[in-house]
Amino acid sequence: MIRVNPNNPAAKVLLDRLAERVNLSKLPSDLCLVLGGDGYMLQSIREVGTNHVFLGINAGRVGFLLNDPEDFEAMVDALEGHAWTVHTFPRLRMLAYTSDGGSPTEALAVNDVYLERMSGQTAHLQIEIDNVRVVDRLVCDGIIASTALGSTAYHFSASGHACHPGVRAIHLTPICTHSPRLAPITLPAEAKIAIECMGAEKRPVRAVADGVGHPNVSRIEIERANLDVRLAFLDGHNFTATLVEKILRV
Repeated sequence: MIRVNPNNPAAKVLLDRLAERVNLSKLPSDLCLVLGGDGYMLQSIREVGTNHVFLGINAGRVGFLLNDPEDFEAMVDALEGHAWTVHTFPRLRMLAYTSDGGSPTEALAVNDVYLERMSGQTAHLQIEIDNVRVVDRLVCDGIIASTALGSTAYHFSASGHACHPGVRAIHLTPICTHSPRLAPITLPAEAKIAIECMGAEKRPVRAVADGVGHPNVSRIEIERANLDVRLAFLDGHNFTATLVEKILRV
């Protein structure tokens, strides 16, 4: 399977170049070749599902979840020779509840789940981790729960620390906290997080899972998903070098 971001002209050019050099029909049947950026990779995982291995080629800006096409000849050789390694990464499972009492909405995230205010008022959030009340009322713009793989995205922009993708953890980071000054916290991958949106009728809050929004939530629950995602990286890919070059030194 080949997926090309239709809104990215560079991705189409990249596909044409690859098709001239690589017999793409010979790629494994369970491989999904993704040409685009990080956002399109997340969309592809969401739409295709975890029965496939995802091998991305970066035609976007950062491309932390993808392989870089800078050495085109080496990339061609690797694809022809099936020279890649498959890594598994945990995902987050979110249940989002609304005040109408209906069934919760489930969403899965490779990068992150976050809550953000929908109006001019701050969000008031009550947070529990593993049934321990962490804060009764966090006055803030929102809060982010990210995987290590997603720690280089919104979590990092919100003053969380970038984490090596090989670490299996959940990172919880408040957004623009007013009070109390809750610091970012790193939790074990099996932690269970519950966040209550206090006064949600006056202070509406939405949940976002890998870029997909769910408005007017009153509560969310976050835990590790049952099924991991599998990403393939061409031989020679170094996560530490990528973390330093694309995130820490920018």
